[in-house]
Amino acid sequence: MNSNFSRIMTLLRKEQGYSQKKVAEELGVSQALLSHYEKGIRECGLDFVVRAADFYNVSCDYLLGRTPDRSGATLTVEDIPEPDAVGKENVMKGSLLPVLNKKLLANSLNIIFSLLQKCGNKALTTEISACLTLAVYKAFRILYSANPKNPQGMFAAPPGLDRGLSDAAFSIAQANAQYVAGGEDLEQEKGLKKDQAPALSPELIQEQYPLFAGSLFHLVQSAESRMGLKKQEK
Repeated sequence: MNSNFSRIMTLLRKEQGYSQKKVAEELGVSQALLSHYEKGIRECGLDFVVRAADFYNVSCDYLLGRTPDRSGATLTVEDIPEPDAVGKENVMKGSLLPVLNKKLLANSLNIIFSLLQKCGNKALTTEISACLTLAVYKAFRILYSANPKNPQGMFAAPPGLDRGLSDAAFSIAQANAQYVAGGEDLEQEKGLKKDQAPALSPELIQEQYPLFAGSLFHLVQSAESRMGLKKQEK
Protein backbone atom coordinates (compact mmCIF):
# COMPACT_ATOMS: atom_id res chain seq x y z
CA MET A 1 0.00 0.00 0.00
CA ASN A 2 1.44 3.44 -0.86
CA SER A 3 1.69 6.47 1.42
CA ASN A 4 -1.10 8.22 -0.48
CA PHE A 5 -3.64 5.79 1.00
CA SER A 6 -2.77 6.75 4.58
CA ARG A 7 -2.83 10.46 3.78
CA ILE A 8 -6.13 10.34 1.89
CA MET A 9 -7.83 8.19 4.52
CA THR A 10 -6.91 10.75 7.17
CA LEU A 11 -7.96 13.67 4.95
CA LEU A 12 -11.38 12.18 4.22
CA ARG A 13 -12.09 11.41 7.88
CA LYS A 14 -11.15 14.93 8.98
CA GLU A 15 -13.16 16.48 6.13
CA GLN A 16 -16.26 14.67 7.37
CA GLY A 17 -15.54 15.61 10.98
CA TYR A 18 -15.52 11.96 12.07
CA SER A 19 -13.55 10.55 14.97
CA GLN A 20 -11.35 7.52 14.47
CA LYS A 21 -13.65 5.62 16.81
CA LYS A 22 -16.74 6.26 14.64
CA VAL A 23 -15.00 5.38 11.36
CA ALA A 24 -13.48 2.24 12.88
CA GLU A 25 -16.93 1.09 13.99
CA GLU A 26 -18.43 1.77 10.57
CA LEU A 27 -15.65 -0.11 8.80
CA GLY A 28 -15.60 -3.02 11.21
CA VAL A 29 -12.07 -2.63 12.57
CA SER A 30 -10.59 -1.55 15.88
CA GLN A 31 -9.64 2.07 16.44
CA ALA A 32 -6.03 1.02 16.97
CA LEU A 33 -5.93 -0.76 13.61
CA LEU A 34 -7.49 2.22 11.81
CA SER A 35 -4.89 4.45 13.44
CA HIS A 36 -2.15 2.17 12.09
CA TYR A 37 -3.69 2.36 8.60
CA GLU A 38 -3.82 6.16 8.73
CA LYS A 39 -0.22 6.37 9.93
CA GLY A 40 1.01 3.88 7.34
CA ILE A 41 2.26 1.52 10.03
CA ARG A 42 0.24 -1.42 8.71
CA GLU A 43 -1.19 -2.30 5.32
CA CYS A 44 -4.83 -3.21 4.82
CA GLY A 45 -6.41 -5.71 2.49
CA LEU A 46 -8.38 -5.02 -0.66
CA ASP A 47 -11.68 -5.69 1.10
CA PHE A 48 -10.98 -2.84 3.52
CA VAL A 49 -10.12 -0.48 0.64
CA VAL A 50 -13.48 -1.29 -0.97
CA ARG A 51 -15.38 -0.74 2.31
CA ALA A 52 -13.59 2.55 2.93
CA ALA A 53 -14.29 3.74 -0.62
CA ASP A 54 -17.99 2.95 -0.21
CA PHE A 55 -18.11 4.64 3.20
CA TYR A 56 -16.53 7.88 1.95
CA ASN A 57 -18.31 7.69 -1.42
CA VAL A 58 -15.10 7.81 -3.45
CA SER A 59 -13.41 5.42 -5.85
CA CYS A 60 -10.76 2.89 -4.85
CA ASP A 61 -8.40 4.54 -7.32
CA TYR A 62 -8.83 7.86 -5.52
CA LEU A 63 -8.15 6.25 -2.14
CA LEU A 64 -4.95 4.74 -3.52
CA GLY A 65 -3.84 8.06 -5.00
CA ARG A 66 -4.08 6.84 -8.58
CA THR A 67 -6.41 9.64 -9.71
CA PRO A 68 -7.14 13.15 -8.35
CA ASP A 69 -10.83 12.71 -9.23
CA ARG A 70 -12.89 11.31 -6.37
CA SER A 71 -15.16 9.45 -8.75
CA GLY A 72 -12.15 7.73 -10.29
CA ALA A 73 -12.54 9.42 -13.67
CA THR A 74 -9.38 9.84 -15.72
CA LEU A 75 -8.60 13.38 -16.82
CA THR A 76 -8.26 13.81 -20.59
CA VAL A 77 -7.26 16.79 -22.72
CA GLU A 78 -10.91 17.33 -23.59
CA ASP A 79 -11.83 17.53 -19.88
CA ILE A 80 -9.52 20.47 -19.21
CA PRO A 81 -11.31 23.83 -19.66
CA GLU A 82 -9.71 26.55 -21.70
CA PRO A 83 -8.03 29.29 -19.63
CA ASP A 84 -10.58 31.85 -20.88
CA ALA A 85 -13.62 29.59 -20.48
CA VAL A 86 -16.67 31.42 -19.17
CA GLY A 87 -17.46 30.50 -15.58
CA LYS A 88 -17.86 32.08 -12.15
CA GLU A 89 -14.35 30.95 -11.14
CA ASN A 90 -12.94 32.92 -14.09
CA VAL A 91 -14.61 36.19 -13.13
CA MET A 92 -12.00 38.29 -11.32
CA LYS A 93 -13.25 41.25 -9.30
CA GLY A 94 -11.43 43.95 -7.39
CA SER A 95 -7.86 44.99 -8.14
CA LEU A 96 -6.76 45.02 -11.77
CA LEU A 97 -3.27 43.76 -10.88
CA PRO A 98 -4.19 40.02 -10.78
CA VAL A 99 -6.09 40.41 -14.07
CA LEU A 100 -3.13 42.14 -15.72
CA ASN A 101 -0.59 39.59 -14.49
CA LYS A 102 -2.84 36.68 -15.48
CA LYS A 103 -2.97 37.97 -19.06
CA LEU A 104 0.76 38.60 -19.19
CA LEU A 105 1.51 35.06 -17.97
CA ALA A 106 -1.11 33.38 -20.16
CA ASN A 107 0.06 35.19 -23.28
CA SER A 108 3.71 34.39 -22.53
CA LEU A 109 2.85 30.72 -21.98
CA ASN A 110 1.16 30.66 -25.39
CA ILE A 111 4.52 31.51 -26.93
CA ILE A 112 6.43 29.02 -24.74
CA PHE A 113 4.21 26.07 -25.66
CA SER A 114 4.04 27.09 -29.30
CA LEU A 115 7.84 27.00 -29.42
CA LEU A 116 7.89 23.62 -27.66
CA GLN A 117 5.45 22.26 -30.22
CA LYS A 118 7.67 23.51 -33.05
CA CYS A 119 10.72 21.89 -31.43
CA GLY A 120 8.92 18.56 -31.29
CA ASN A 121 11.13 17.23 -28.50
CA LYS A 122 9.36 15.19 -25.82
CA ALA A 123 12.04 15.48 -23.15
CA LEU A 124 12.30 19.26 -23.50
CA THR A 125 8.53 19.65 -23.31
CA THR A 126 8.38 17.40 -20.24
CA GLU A 127 11.12 19.22 -18.32
CA ILE A 128 10.01 22.77 -19.13
CA SER A 129 6.43 21.80 -18.26
CA ALA A 130 7.75 20.43 -14.96
CA CYS A 131 9.43 23.78 -14.22
CA LEU A 132 6.17 25.62 -14.85
CA THR A 133 4.12 23.07 -12.89
CA LEU A 134 6.41 23.38 -9.87
CA ALA A 135 6.32 27.19 -10.02
CA VAL A 136 2.50 27.10 -9.90
CA TYR A 137 2.62 24.49 -7.10
CA LYS A 138 4.93 26.68 -5.03
CA ALA A 139 2.68 29.73 -5.50
CA PHE A 140 -0.44 27.74 -4.57
CA ARG A 141 1.20 26.31 -1.43
CA ILE A 142 2.01 29.85 -0.27
CA LEU A 143 -1.59 30.98 -0.76
CA TYR A 144 -3.05 27.81 0.74
CA SER A 145 -0.81 27.96 3.80
CA ALA A 146 -1.60 31.62 4.47
CA ASN A 147 -4.58 30.43 6.51
CA PRO A 148 -3.31 28.00 9.18
CA LYS A 149 -6.82 26.56 9.53
CA ASN A 150 -6.73 25.09 6.02
CA PRO A 151 -6.31 21.28 6.19
CA GLN A 152 -2.96 20.10 4.87
CA GLY A 153 -4.13 16.59 4.05
CA MET A 154 -4.37 17.24 0.30
CA PHE A 155 -0.58 17.55 0.11
CA ALA A 156 1.91 14.71 0.31
CA ALA A 157 4.72 17.13 1.23
CA PRO A 158 4.22 18.33 4.82
CA PRO A 159 4.56 22.02 5.74
CA GLY A 160 8.19 22.87 6.32
CA LEU A 161 9.42 20.37 3.74
CA ASP A 162 7.41 21.55 0.73
CA ARG A 163 9.63 24.53 -0.06
CA GLY A 164 12.88 22.59 0.01
CA LEU A 165 11.49 19.63 -1.92
CA SER A 166 9.83 21.79 -4.59
CA ASP A 167 12.96 23.95 -4.93
CA ALA A 168 15.06 20.81 -5.43
CA ALA A 169 12.63 19.33 -7.95
CA PHE A 170 12.54 22.65 -9.84
CA SER A 171 16.34 22.81 -9.99
CA ILE A 172 16.49 19.25 -11.34
CA ALA A 173 13.84 19.95 -13.99
CA GLN A 174 15.62 23.17 -14.99
CA ALA A 175 18.97 21.39 -15.26
CA ASN A 176 17.39 18.60 -17.32
CA ALA A 177 15.76 21.14 -19.65
CA GLN A 178 19.04 22.97 -20.21
CA TYR A 179 20.83 19.65 -20.77
CA VAL A 180 18.31 18.50 -23.39
CA ALA A 181 18.22 21.95 -25.04
CA GLY A 182 21.98 21.67 -25.42
CA GLY A 183 21.50 18.56 -27.55
CA GLU A 184 22.30 15.94 -24.91
CA ASP A 185 20.23 12.77 -24.52
CA LEU A 186 18.43 12.40 -21.19
CA GLU A 187 18.07 8.76 -20.16
CA GLN A 188 16.02 7.18 -22.97
CA GLU A 189 14.92 10.49 -24.52
CA LYS A 190 16.78 12.23 -27.34
CA GLY A 191 18.25 15.68 -26.92
CA LEU A 192 17.18 18.63 -29.07
CA LYS A 193 18.83 18.56 -32.47
CA LYS A 194 20.41 21.77 -33.72
CA ASP A 195 18.02 21.98 -36.66
CA GLN A 196 15.08 21.71 -34.21
CA ALA A 197 16.16 24.67 -32.10
CA PRO A 198 14.01 27.72 -32.92
CA ALA A 199 15.64 30.80 -34.45
CA LEU A 200 14.56 33.68 -32.22
CA SER A 201 15.03 37.41 -31.90
CA PRO A 202 12.75 40.20 -30.67
CA GLU A 203 11.87 40.98 -34.27
CA LEU A 204 11.02 37.37 -35.15
CA ILE A 205 8.96 36.94 -31.98
CA GLN A 206 7.02 40.10 -32.77
CA GLU A 207 6.47 38.89 -36.32
CA GLN A 208 5.38 35.36 -35.38
CA TYR A 209 3.36 36.26 -32.27
CA PRO A 210 2.02 39.80 -32.80
CA LEU A 211 -0.75 39.34 -30.19
CA PHE A 212 1.43 37.91 -27.44
CA ALA A 213 4.91 39.32 -28.01
CA GLY A 214 4.32 42.48 -25.98
CA SER A 215 3.30 40.42 -22.95
CA LEU A 216 6.42 38.26 -23.16
CA PHE A 217 8.69 41.29 -23.50
CA HIS A 218 7.03 42.89 -20.47
CA LEU A 219 7.43 39.62 -18.50
CA VAL A 220 11.16 39.46 -19.32
CA GLN A 221 11.61 43.08 -18.26
CA SER A 222 9.69 42.54 -15.00
CA ALA A 223 11.62 39.36 -14.17
CA GLU A 224 15.00 41.00 -14.70
CA SER A 225 13.85 44.01 -12.70
CA ARG A 226 13.19 41.64 -9.76
CA MET A 227 16.76 40.39 -10.25
CA GLY A 228 18.00 43.95 -9.86
CA LEU A 229 18.96 44.16 -13.53
CA LYS A 230 18.23 46.86 -16.06
CA LYS A 231 18.74 46.65 -19.81
CA GLN A 232 21.48 48.95 -21.02
CA GLU A 233 20.35 51.60 -23.48
CA LYS A 234 22.22 51.51 -26.80
